[in-house]
Amino acid sequence: MLGSERFLRACRLQPVDCTPVWFMRQAGRYQAAYREIRKQHTILDIIASAELSAQVTMLPANAMAVDAAIIFADIMPPLVPLGMQLEYAAGEGPIFHNPIQTASDGDALTPYDPASELKPTLDALRTVRAELDGRAALIGFAGSPFTLASYMIEGGPSRNYAKVKQFMFSQEAAWNRLMDTLGQMTSDYLIAQVEAGAQCVQLFDSWAGSLAPLDFQRYVLPTTTRIVEHVHAATDVPIILFGVHTSGMLDLIAEAGSDVVGVDWRIPLGRAWEIIGFDRAIQGNLDPIRLFDSGASLRASVKAVLDEAGERPGHIFNLGHGIIPGTPEPTASEVVDLVHELSARHVEG
Repeated sequence: MLGSERFLRACRLQPVDCTPVWFMRQAGRYQAAYREIRKQHTILDIIASAELSAQVTMLPANAMAVDAAIIFADIMPPLVPLGMQLEYAAGEGPIFHNPIQTASDGDALTPYDPASELKPTLDALRTVRAELDGRAALIGFAGSPFTLASYMIEGGPSRNYAKVKQFMFSQEAAWNRLMDTLGQMTSDYLIAQVEAGAQCVQLFDSWAGSLAPLDFQRYVLPTTTRIVEHVHAATDVPIILFGVHTSGMLDLIAEAGSDVVGVDWRIPLGRAWEIIGFDRAIQGNLDPIRLFDSGASLRASVKAVLDEAGERPGHIFNLGHGIIPGTPEPTASEVVDLVHELSARHVEG
């Protein structure tokens, strides 16, 4: 069974010959080949070049037997055509020089057509889809409106999300308008990625775990649900919804209607699946630090995740978050092989 078929069948709860596996941030700083490219190009340089983006996307797909490749991009550049001034500052990450501070700032954002403004990423998707030729599925992605708004209002990374929460709580009407703008942009972008060749899309709500469940339900879930509905209405691809520190609200995340729910390592996979329901697929959830293990210890940790899945249809093996810098490359490849070996099963037909 080709990797793309294995992955897509698992997304749809169909039997597979072994558990599909891929890693968030599987193209990145832990790879020597990527670091060489970064010596000559910034992240924004790579994203702005369809050729470089496709090249970096293919690095892990060529180095490991992963069942899916995720396009090399970032959740921040789609905010630039809206009017946000983005910089990647050394040691600080993404910084916005014109953070949203008032309702009028949010209202001034300008809608745009992803097909023209984000063309390099869409062209890269077309290139990678052809190069993969079925041996791995191609995943597109976007940041969720709450996570995007967090960066836009805070001006960059945050430890306590005080500014975005204050805006959300004190200016609810303006917040809802901002969510509408970001929700429409995200829907359009994901649909454009599917039209360019993505066979699945993942929505990263990286900072949803900073919210109380009731606040997530009130201020975020309606927009996330609309995105899922819009993408489902326009395409036939599966949607993965993933958030960090969301163990306490997995039931709400499941309400958004995604085909697959990604979970981090802070909850046993089996327990998480009970919460979201066995009628949908689940993705996860090895602690990324386990990739610094080797030998019997690594094998045992991979097996523990697979045992939690219990051979139910619909498990996609992944980390509970992205691969971190410094991870040994051979270990990542070893995990892929271990997942396939330990989960191998006979599938009729």
